[in-house]
Amino acid sequence: MWRYIIAWFPMIIIAIANGLFREKVIRNKLNELQAHQISTATMIVLFGIYVWVLFKILNPSSEIQAIKIGLLWLVLTIIFEFTFGHYVAGHSWNRLFQDYNIFQGRVWVLVLIWITIAPYIIYQLQK
Repeated sequence: MWRYIIAWFPMIIIAIANGLFREKVIRNKLNELQAHQISTATMIVLFGIYVWVLFKILNPSSEIQAIKIGLLWLVLTIIFEFTFGHYVAGHSWNRLFQDYNIFQGRVWVLVLIWITIAPYIIYQLQK
């Protein structure tokens, strides 16, 4: 599983690039909520492409391993999001939890769902 932990790190770069694109391009044309929603969709697509290519190189050995990879990536992502967001970016805990409020149109949770299920789905599609 160590190689899948290492393979998670480029996802940080993808996420940062997606966030920069949201702030520099999308946010100039749409309001903050719309930019967040579009950015969530692009993140899902980018992660899907990344996992597809990654699994062509590092093929999981089983369905169970693909499920474990998704759960591992979910945990790593949440830990990173809250530790980096709070301690490095300086966001309040309230602001960080705001992205989880689907009732206010915040759809970030869809990225977390996708990170969790994408390894299994892509494994199934590629076998």
